[in-house]
Amino acid sequence: MNFSSVVNKSKKKKFSWFLFRLLSLFSVVRGYNILVISLAQYLASIFILSTSLAKSTILDLKLFCLILASAICIASGYIINNFYDSEKDLINRPKKSKIDRLVSQQKKLIIYFILNFTAVIITSYVSFKAVLFFSFYIFCIWLYSHKIKRLLIWGNITATTLALLPFFAVFIYFKNFEASIFSHALFLALIILIRELIKDLENLQGDFSLGYKTLPVVYGEKITKYCIFSIVILCLGAAYILVSNFHLAKMDYYFGFCTIMLVTLCFLLGLAKTKKHYLQLHFFLKLIIVTGVCCIPLINSSVLKIGF
Repeated sequence: MNFSSVVNKSKKKKFSWFLFRLLSLFSVVRGYNILVISLAQYLASIFILSTSLAKSTILDLKLFCLILASAICIASGYIINNFYDSEKDLINRPKKSKIDRLVSQQKKLIIYFILNFTAVIITSYVSFKAVLFFSFYIFCIWLYSHKIKRLLIWGNITATTLALLPFFAVFIYFKNFEASIFSHALFLALIILIRELIKDLENLQGDFSLGYKTLPVVYGEKITKYCIFSIVILCLGAAYILVSNFHLAKMDYYFGFCTIMLVTLCFLLGLAKTKKHYLQLHFFLKLIIVTGVCCIPLINSSVLKIGF
């Protein structure tokens, strides 16, 4: 074996290791979730919030900066959350945890600070108020990951609020505070809250082992299920208010779909007993959310015809 072949093999190994670490980082920041959130922000801006033409909204550089900063903050949030939850993830998600650990804890922290600094720099192009908003958002994510997520109920409420704040930044930018928008936000908040409680059921073993005071740990699975059933009823009520009081065009079909999905969810939740069942229900809720993102253009599809 000559020297050049040894060098080539070494380069291939280094490149393969780099790809594995890149995959690990993508797993930590949950890149697929960030893509869905960014898409949702853009679609909501085009079809709900903006009064301008679609083309003008898409080419709005300040809006792009807000959405990019949101994506970066969410990525940094996943990193710090992963940093504090490393022990719990070893119990709840052993396979994923092995992938995530390809990037060291020290490097995760370095990337976390770099991302946060980058987000603040980007928002400085928009306004000083945007800088303050995202600085507050970054702090809240850290506080949630470090302390609040261990607290009963408050962890779920805070996680739901943090999931909605990137959309709130876009609402403020367009200064659009119509009642229909807050009704949509309420519906989404309830769906996310259901997802958070199902995640608690899914992660019961790790949460119990490390002393997290989640609803299933403190009151048990049965009470948690009753809470989810109650929130589903509220969710169906929010969907009814949206359909009956606001002009949603073909988006009505989505809420019909949601009604069927949520009723099915309750039936499956009643039968669920194992972690595998709760993982399936978690995926079920993701399907509802992703479908909702894809259906946003149904609210005002005429914008595209006018804008282009």
